[in-house]
Amino acid sequence: MSLITPTLPTGPAAEQAGVPGASPPEAQRTYEVRTYGCQMNVHDSERISGLLEAAGYAAATDAQADVVVFNTCAVRENADNKLYGNLGMLASVKETHPGMQIAVGGCLAQKDRDTILKKAPWVDAVFGTHNVGALPALLERARHNNEAQLEILESLDVFPSTLPTKRDAVYSGWVSISVGCNNTCTFCIVPALRGKERDRRPGEILAEIEALVADGAIEVTLLGQNVNSYGVEFGDRGAFAKLLRACGAIEGLERVRFTSPHPAAFTDDVIDAMAETPNVMPQLHMPLQSGSDQILKSMRRSYRSSKFLGILDRVRDKMPHASISTDIIVGFPGETEEDFQATLDVVEKSRFATAFTFQYSKRPGTPAADLPNQIPKAVVQERFERLTALQDRIAAEENSLQLGRTVELMVTAQQGRKASETHRLSGRARDQRLVHFSVPDGVDPPRPGDLVTVTVTEAAAFHLVADPTSSADIHIRRSRAGDAWDRSQADSCGAPAPGATGPDALTPGAVLLGMPSLPVRGA
Repeated sequence: MSLITPTLPTGPAAEQAGVPGASPPEAQRTYEVRTYGCQMNVHDSERISGLLEAAGYAAATDAQADVVVFNTCAVRENADNKLYGNLGMLASVKETHPGMQIAVGGCLAQKDRDTILKKAPWVDAVFGTHNVGALPALLERARHNNEAQLEILESLDVFPSTLPTKRDAVYSGWVSISVGCNNTCTFCIVPALRGKERDRRPGEILAEIEALVADGAIEVTLLGQNVNSYGVEFGDRGAFAKLLRACGAIEGLERVRFTSPHPAAFTDDVIDAMAETPNVMPQLHMPLQSGSDQILKSMRRSYRSSKFLGILDRVRDKMPHASISTDIIVGFPGETEEDFQATLDVVEKSRFATAFTFQYSKRPGTPAADLPNQIPKAVVQERFERLTALQDRIAAEENSLQLGRTVELMVTAQQGRKASETHRLSGRARDQRLVHFSVPDGVDPPRPGDLVTVTVTEAAAFHLVADPTSSADIHIRRSRAGDAWDRSQADSCGAPAPGATGPDALTPGAVLLGMPSLPVRGA
């Protein structure tokens, strides 16, 4: 996607562009964005990078960046400690780096506001979730006035998708279909920080997808706090299913994913659209949170375990090989051993390919923070370990069923930890499973974005392996996305030659896109 360049640049951009009255030219200032939290934050960080580059900054490589931006999360309790610990470490760095600036944005900034400047007065700019686009101006004002700038808006200033965006993974991209959330889950602070749901018009979304495809992307992930409630704002409850089908008509778009739906509003028309639209992938992230009906009620999750399991049954009836992932919270206030056992029972029945499990984190400002019967940490930890052990077993069993299956992978820039030893590359199957694969001698290696068809030869709980023994056992389809990867590397300094793969082919500081993934264990 093209970056939007201001008509009259200021600050570093003005100095380089020769704007009358600008300061004398100086070395181009560099930036680094550190991202915490959900997919929304990852996508917001792409916009932050795009904004800074449009304003004349360049991404830092090995040297200390002149501007460090923290894009924060407020969902979990340790988010505060992580931020202030990192800010503390940068305080001394800033003292020895003339002109360095530090900015804090995202959900924690929206929540804590001037508390950040009180705890870390060396921070130069604080901005919220509703005014990401203000960052370059805040940094420039902070430089000019030599004092910190704080700007937090209570409602959305500009729809984020109109802002410049820098995508480091040219083969895939996020596309926001909505922002905000209308639900009132008692454990969640997101609605207070992101606001009520606002939906984009379908034409705008499809135009953005078409622009991404024109730039070489072959995969998009539709993004929203509750994607399947899309359309409620403009009065069309069937809008999400229609949007999925419309994506199927976009030439060159090979893979469509979405995250995250809400079980309460998940309807059969969406399942039908998934099953009947060839480029919508057979993969679903469906947050459970708890298998106990009593806890779901306390969470204000307006569905019960039977409805949740019924959705999974209908999805698998239409798409037998679909992989399903979930989110689960352990230790919600009032959770008894019986409640926790109900969660284990639902997990056993659901056969999740992956589960993102969390220990309940008490967040001030949420109704759950004031509930009685908060669970002792030791009890939460013990339950968490039982849940993860169960899910690890199920994941390993489900992955073992993939042995001997032929899968199509989209090659990613991300490599397994043992890639230097195994010389394997990595890709994502249509069902989002991570597959590490080798390329037989004499076969030209694929590029990130290319499509590879192989047969699964090994299975573990967190990944699959495919080791073809000859060229006859692997099929590589060089794609437009791979071509786009080559172009992006050629445009960067020190780019590898076309076809280069492995860790050296990675763009420094690249943000890898797609569904959230567990840390890669083994390769």
